[in-house]
Amino acid sequence: MKEKIYKILEDALPLVDLESERLYDELDSLGVTTILMELSEAFGIELDSRDATPKNLQSLDSLVRLVEKKLSGK
Repeated sequence: MKEKIYKILEDALPLVDLESERLYDELDSLGVTTILMELSEAFGIELDSRDATPKNLQSLDSLVRLVEKKLSGK
């Protein structure tokens, strides 16, 4: 799961250090929107502005947890 998310976001956000433990600090509003849209499309889940919290976007691991949570809630 982590590798798949990394690959999706690496292609969409080539200038962002996805391995940062402070990923949220590197993102602007367009980056946040891109992450939500790319992951929503790739996994068939609904992510919206309520999901765009510093906790959910803190790191790649936190994004994995968010996607897994949404997938299990289907």
